[in-house]
Amino acid sequence: MTTPILNIAAYKFVTLDGLPERREQFRRACAEHDLRGTVMLSPEGLNCFLAGATEAVRAWVRWLRTLEEFADIEVKESFSERQPFNRMLVKLKKEIIAFGVEGIDPQQRTSPKLPPAELKQWLDEGRDVALLDVRNDYEVKLGTFADAQPIGVDHFRHFPEAVEKLPADWKEKPVVMFCTGGIRCEKAGPLMEHKGFKNVFQLEGGILKYFEHCGEAHYEGDCFVFDGRVAVDPQLQPTQAAQCFACQAVLTAEEQQDARYVVGQSCPYCYLTPEERTQRRLEKRQSQIRAAVDPLPGSVPYTNRRPINIPARYEGRTLLECLTEMHPHVPTAQWQASLDAGRIVQGARPVRPWRVVRGGEQFTHVIPDTVEPDVNAAIEILYEDEAIVAVAKPAPLPMHPCGRFNHNTLVSILNRVYAPQVLRPAHRLDANTTGVVVFSRTQAIARRLQPCFQTSEVDKRYLVRCQGHPPEDRFVCDAPIGREATRAGGRTVDEDGLPARTEFRVLERYADTTALLEARPITGRTNQIRVHLWHLGWPVEGDPVYLPDGRLGESQTLPAAGQPMALHAWQLRFPSPSTDEPLTLVAEPPASPFAPSVAFRSAKAARET
Repeated sequence: MTTPILNIAAYKFVTLDGLPERREQFRRACAEHDLRGTVMLSPEGLNCFLAGATEAVRAWVRWLRTLEEFADIEVKESFSERQPFNRMLVKLKKEIIAFGVEGIDPQQRTSPKLPPAELKQWLDEGRDVALLDVRNDYEVKLGTFADAQPIGVDHFRHFPEAVEKLPADWKEKPVVMFCTGGIRCEKAGPLMEHKGFKNVFQLEGGILKYFEHCGEAHYEGDCFVFDGRVAVDPQLQPTQAAQCFACQAVLTAEEQQDARYVVGQSCPYCYLTPEERTQRRLEKRQSQIRAAVDPLPGSVPYTNRRPINIPARYEGRTLLECLTEMHPHVPTAQWQASLDAGRIVQGARPVRPWRVVRGGEQFTHVIPDTVEPDVNAAIEILYEDEAIVAVAKPAPLPMHPCGRFNHNTLVSILNRVYAPQVLRPAHRLDANTTGVVVFSRTQAIARRLQPCFQTSEVDKRYLVRCQGHPPEDRFVCDAPIGREATRAGGRTVDEDGLPARTEFRVLERYADTTALLEARPITGRTNQIRVHLWHLGWPVEGDPVYLPDGRLGESQTLPAAGQPMALHAWQLRFPSPSTDEPLTLVAEPPASPFAPSVAFRSAKAARET
């Protein structure tokens, strides 16, 4: 036969000092008797829920009563077949029952206590009395006295506001408050009297003592208890109620039959469909991004340490020559000034401009008090799983640290949000291009995914508004793209360059002499769509580099407050690294420079093909 476990609940409001020493005293006593549960000590007294072998618990109670402050403490008992607590805790608290109202001191004043038998007699006689359940709503759910009024709170600290909503006529009639063991009523009663309730009583010992003396008379259901039993019936025996591990909701036996109840995971009150879980996760990420860019990370002055890696082809050149050729868009005089100021170092030592370099050497460009230009940081999370993250990139926003940008880049911002994980872009978009960007979450995924973006394995569809009206509805550009960068960092068509192919389809021609196109880059070269349209004589609307009439601009990035370039990475389709099933990612184009009606028509047209 299983030896029953004795459960006790006790509290007393009494002034206590030396709490750290008392905590150690109680820890030793509980360990000596092999008890589990919780003891709360505060300057206003003690509150405890403990369980263990019957004789051990009663020996502990005898020890407690040897302490002068607790010589007369009342203890409520009940039995269970199993130990309802997992461990033993002795806590120090500001209050033994959280209330948060100054001036309420149960040592000085409490409402009159009504013994359980007297309450039963009142109810048997049908007296005109208001019953007020001061427990939390989730406790009331399992049971309460017939015709009792729940106070309507999810935590006892909200009791003061809830009192204001009680019926006005209750201030003149008898009101009997009750809770699990009586401790909450010790504070609730004086507050109600202060609010003008003239005839307030508290049920002595709470529901548990009422069960002990009166059983189920006038009570409907069970009583929630704060341990592994979850609830006890009027015979003080554990019931079939359960509590959800995830959200702490109290569950009846019927609710436990619901398919959404999975022990340790979910219940009907907190269960989320896969779609809802995904939405919650994305909303959390979106909130983290908003926090990471307010203020923009590059807007706060900092010392920028930019690495300089020397390619093998510059072996034997001076450092100044090397820097000038590696970064043709930066004036030589600017590099000379940084070298003269000692801001280009190897380790901690400044390097002179005439220093002859070797391939593979590394230097650092130290730029003090760096403040980066503003960018558009309205990044939207489109998709996330264990393998990849996909976002809708706004513009202007550089992908990587480059030029004047370091912290104000897409990669830097996302890695702040996903730290310590490092996201690796599977492909790139120009700073002025909006749309879908995919990141790998591990090196293994990156090794699989990145090569796919260099081939036709990934179906890439862009929306682009170009200057001019291409005469054919469908056309292709196969012009090779050069390896060397222009002054603004772009590329041009070069017969000796890298093979490139882009397929175009006209979606609409406008009266302002612009046209809306769908572009499908079959290869993945730098600025490929922009270069090909510029080469054909139909440059992208708003492009700062590839200008009409074959001209090249001097600046790569548009101002944050201006209109973005009319190039949008609208759709990507590829096998999911997680499931190998086809995955389609879509980012709707921005209203400017794509008017909403244009975006709708273009999206509809693309889907129809």
